[in-house]
Amino acid sequence: MNKFLENKWALSITAGLLLGLSFPPVNLTFLSFPAFILLFLTADKSTSYKQAAYFSYAGFLIWNIATTYWLMMASVGAGVAAILANSVLMTIPLCLARFFDKRFSNPVLIALLQAAAWVSYEYLHHNWDLAWPWLAIGNAWSNQVSLIQFISITGHLGISFWVVFTSALAVQAFRFKTRFLAISTTVSLLLLPLVSLIYFGVTNPLETDSEPVSVTVIQPNHDSYEDYGGMSGVSEVLDSLFSITEKIRTDETELIVWPENAIDQATRIGNYVSTRIADSANSWNTNLLIGTGLMIVYDEEDLPITYRTSRNGTNYNIFNSTLFADSDGALTYYNKANLVPIVERTPFLDFFNRIDVFGWIDWGGIPNYGKGTTTDMLQTNSFTTPGLVCYDSVYPGWIREFVNNEADFITIITNDGWWGNSSGHHQHFAYARLRAIEFDRWVVRSANNGTSGIIRPDGTIEQKTEYWVRTGFNSSIPKRITRTLYARFGDWLSYLCLILVFGGWFYGRFFQKPISN
Repeated sequence: MNKFLENKWALSITAGLLLGLSFPPVNLTFLSFPAFILLFLTADKSTSYKQAAYFSYAGFLIWNIATTYWLMMASVGAGVAAILANSVLMTIPLCLARFFDKRFSNPVLIALLQAAAWVSYEYLHHNWDLAWPWLAIGNAWSNQVSLIQFISITGHLGISFWVVFTSALAVQAFRFKTRFLAISTTVSLLLLPLVSLIYFGVTNPLETDSEPVSVTVIQPNHDSYEDYGGMSGVSEVLDSLFSITEKIRTDETELIVWPENAIDQATRIGNYVSTRIADSANSWNTNLLIGTGLMIVYDEEDLPITYRTSRNGTNYNIFNSTLFADSDGALTYYNKANLVPIVERTPFLDFFNRIDVFGWIDWGGIPNYGKGTTTDMLQTNSFTTPGLVCYDSVYPGWIREFVNNEADFITIITNDGWWGNSSGHHQHFAYARLRAIEFDRWVVRSANNGTSGIIRPDGTIEQKTEYWVRTGFNSSIPKRITRTLYARFGDWLSYLCLILVFGGWFYGRFFQKPISN
């Protein structure tokens, strides 16, 4: 054991393997605690920040590969780049954790600052053009819903803080071997899950504030790698969608949900596709929520920072969108706001366009989706719901805007067929369970190839389909109007962590000398 604890390669590699096993679909979630203990020991055993980054990179790389290898199934180049780059970024908070360990002597303060450093990293990594929130530690706990009900107060980054703080405190307890630190570590480990278990046992997720909404969810299972899903054109795609919908919907259906890319082309409001959809919603006397590409044309006075120009001089952008058709046949839409870096949009595109004052590069000519900026929802006389598209669903700060604008339940549409039958679709479905708890809302999920389902406000699963099956189902969705503390106050924990990290770094850098532990 002593040889293992002194071997930085062994510590780092083992940590990476444990973190990979802690995420869905393996779900050995508690391994995230020993994993971070080993990472902190790796940093502690290193003789410099450079060495800490060097050795820990191996563990972070293994973690990234084990958990998000499926990225390469959609795009090999982008997947490899994301895995390599994300592993580098993870070394930054670990080096910052080493800094706090070498500058402060109070073990509880050290653990607090180290946890704040990791949460600050995760929060900042959620909020820039290279955002990749998939490996937030809280996501590893997405299938342990009875233990994490406290995220309705903290958001899922509260799980990250809990795991890292407890792990850091365990390292200090191992180092100083005091009764106080041993008890503190035990309390930190058990308190939040015990409170969550009690809350989970006494709440009723079926409670509703008004009449429920009758929803039909469609999983068409069109082949994502074939144009038009392997069909002859968009007309046949529509025929396929209408056919399965007609078989499953009922006369009581108030909302029909089709997945992301259900219409595999860029349509326009008023063309054949959108008109047929509007007519169907009107004839069925129901509301349709549909994933489609959407072309938006701009007048000269309304040009965004970045746009495309066709050969005939038309200025436009293509968006990954949700089309809303109400029961009167009126059409509105929502444009996906959180785009996958590199795959859907070039990072910092608008910034580069602004500084290119000489127009040396046609930035609009680079294939990109347009970026949505508004929180448009499907609003009817009986309910209001967003049509979040795929990657939107891992951004709770963005979803909070919809909930605070009186969304009765959350609707997510996605096309998880790009990743094949890999860990990707398991993780994506599981992460939606976090959103249900954070906002105390039912979640309706439609995925082209699966997995579709219904999630209760406590994160438990009401209904779930199999992967890569053409199917659909009906469900009754209770509406909720309550707002959780997280919905009200947002990422307060992250802001507090940022303040702690900056204050700790400033004081440690200018007023503390390095301490030999």
